[in-house]
Parts: sequence; structure tokens; C-alpha cells
Amino acid sequence: MDFTDKKILVIGAGISGFAAAKIAKKFGAKVILSDSKSEQDIKFNFDELRELGIDLIFGKQTENLLIGVDMIILSPAVPVKIPVVQIALAKNIPVISEVELAYNLAKVPICAVTGTNGKTTTTTLLGLLLESEYKNVGVGGNIGVALSEVALENNKYIAAEISSYQMEATNNFHPHISAILNITPDHLKRHGNMQVYQAMKEKIFAQESAEDFLILNYDDEIVREIKNRAKCKVFYFSRKVELDEGAFIKNNFLVIKVGDKIHELCAIDELGIKGGHNVENALAAAMMAFLAKVSVKNISDVLKSFQGVEHRIEFVREIDGVKFYNDSKATNTDSAIKALQTFDKNIILIAGGDDKLTDLTEFLNLVNERVDNLILIGDAAERFKNDAIKNNYPVEKILEAGYSMQKAVELAKKISHAPQVVLLSPACASFDMYDNFEERGKDFKRIVNNL
Repeated sequence: MDFTDKKILVIGAGISGFAAAKIAKKFGAKVILSDSKSEQDIKFNFDELRELGIDLIFGKQTENLLIGVDMIILSPAVPVKIPVVQIALAKNIPVISEVELAYNLAKVPICAVTGTNGKTTTTTLLGLLLESEYKNVGVGGNIGVALSEVALENNKYIAAEISSYQMEATNNFHPHISAILNITPDHLKRHGNMQVYQAMKEKIFAQESAEDFLILNYDDEIVREIKNRAKCKVFYFSRKVELDEGAFIKNNFLVIKVGDKIHELCAIDELGIKGGHNVENALAAAMMAFLAKVSVKNISDVLKSFQGVEHRIEFVREIDGVKFYNDSKATNTDSAIKALQTFDKNIILIAGGDDKLTDLTEFLNLVNERVDNLILIGDAAERFKNDAIKNNYPVEKILEAGYSMQKAVELAKKISHAPQVVLLSPACASFDMYDNFEERGKDFKRIVNNL
């Protein structure tokens, strides 16, 4: 990709936008970074970009931004449907995502993971699996590190977490090995409906050919039938079915079967990460690593040693026999359901936040079965409370903490007793109270550790 003397407009002043702007400048472009927010409302320091000679434009984005522009690079948080991008497309100005930029820069194979839930755990684990064989491995994407920065590193493989947002403005993104973990309702405010959301997920393998691989979740009916649209070699993983080929459970062991040969990896209870959903994540990552020619011994060793990722059913502390867990990454009901399924019963659940307005029926059925008390926070509290009562959850077991995590944790501490667990698994986004789920999880841990 030749940026020499080109005028590049980067839209979105987040991690990806910063990286794209610096890279385009490094390769000889005249760069403008634009964000619809005011500079004061963005929690980044722009001094480095100014020193590099990158022009910064904040506030309303008008057609004048497009004068002389040769290409637009979009940050994931920026929808393609915003007016200035639609005008650019009508003018035949190329629009690409930061992920597409990364693919064009990368000189090594990419292993890409998408899905509604489990992406970060699977991608992190995959990075460690690849590293056990190849040493120099980059991990980036929707995981806090811009993929374009990783693409410039001296790696032998790249493990990439890919969101539906990142796929909106891609046309040529072509991983060698990709995986779709699951597809459940999420980000419908952005995409409009499930059909569009699923289409964004499926773009991850759209450019793959017969030499490439796609890993699919056999236990997810929506994901299972995606095989019909793939041009590459497809392998399934399953926690529930012994497959003819793929990664699955046999006699309580994780195994991979390719052809007639079965490779035993480790027992379920030897896994460093716990919960049925993490068995699925481990199977997917192991299958990808196996196809990337990581040895079975290395796969086995890493699966046993990997302890998981922050904010994902993360053990925080035990107080008087009560264990506190941080699952702030549960930003939707499907993820919260998986957390509830990890514990049998005796749960005090802290839930709520920025409401995604998804159906709560399955989530509340599990709340009825396993949750001793429900503590609600944030914008979603009223809807969650009303739906819980309609679902026959006892009103006297519902407590409200308003917009205070401090109050929620203190209430949980006051009413809890061994062998109960206190679980923060919000089933909501965090933006009503925090900038992101990481900030929410860190605040929860800070409060718990100060009890």
C-alpha cells in the first residue's frame, strides 16, 4: 500500500485511529485525524501526533473534510453509515478499516477470531499457543492493541481478535485461519438487525480460499450452517458431540481428530480456565494452533497453564468464605448466562448498566435457578427489575444500588455468607457509568480489595 504524497483522512481518535494516523504519516502521507467529539472530551494526549505533523480536526464532520482526500481509514467505533463517510463513498473515495490497513501491511499469516462472546480469551490463548512454537507472535485487534501496529512488528504469526465493527469497512481482509465462536444478539443498535450483524461476522472468511481454514462451533446452530458459504477447508469444534473430524471432548479429554488420528490434549479438569464456555474457547484455539502446525505437546502444556484473562470470571478475593468474581466483560446476556452456568447456585449477582435492550428471558430463567439475590445498577436496573418480577423472581430478593458500584459491593458484602459467591456479571455495556468494561471491572476490584 503506497501512501507517498497521498492525503489520508483517519476518522476516529481512539487506539486504532492513533495507530493508523501514525503509520500513514510514517509511510509518507499527509494525514488528517478527525473526531466528532471535542478534544476536551477525548481522554488521549495528542501532543505526539502534533509533533509528527498530523493535522487534528475536532467537532462536526462536514463535506469540507473530504477536499483532496485520497483515502479514508475508519476506526472501529465509527459506523460506515455516518454522513461524511457516505458522501465519500458517493465520490468514490476509498474507505477502509484499520484492520484492512493491517492486513495490507502484514507479511505473515493472520489467525483471526470473531464471535459474540469469548473472543479475547480465545485470542489471548491462541497467541500463547502460537508463541510456544514460533516465539515471535503478535496479538492485536479488538483486544486493546491496534492490529496495524502489530502488523509492522517482526513476527512469524499474528493472532487477531476481530469485532463486527472492524469488519464493516473491509473488502480484502484475508486471514489464513479464522474462527467464529458463536453468534447471539449483540450490537443491534449499530447494525440494525441480526442479519447484518451476522453478515459482518461472516466477512472474516469471505476472502479465504482452498488453502485456508475456518473453524466453526458445531454446537451453535447459526454458526454450524455457515460452512455452506465457505470456500476454504472447514473444521468444527464441539463440547457436546464427538465429531468425525475437528476438536471435541472424548472421555472427558479435549482431543483433535484429523483423518483417522486422534490427538489427546488434556483432561477437562486440567484446563487452567474453568467453565463450559472456556472449554469451547480452548477447543477453538487448540484447533487453530494445530492447523498452524503447533505441536500437540505445546498445545497441551499451554492449555494446562493458561489462567484466563482479566475481567472474565476473574477471581478477586475471598472474604469470610465468600468468593468475589469480576466478570465485567459480560456486556450481554449470553455472556452473563455463561458466567452463571459456571457456578451451580449460591450466587449474589450484580447486574445492570447501559441496557442493550436484548431479550432477558433465558438470562432470568437462570437467575431464578441460581441467584440468591439480584443487585441492580445503572440505566438497565428498572427494566431488569420489572422483567425479573414478571419472571417470578421474588421482589424481596432484588436490591438496587443506583449508579454506585460502591453501594452494590457493600450490599453484596452485607448480605453474603459462605458458601455464596458474589459475581459482577452485568449483562450490559458500561457506558452509563464508565468509559468501558475494563474501567468498570477495575473499579469493582478496587472496591472489593478495600473491603
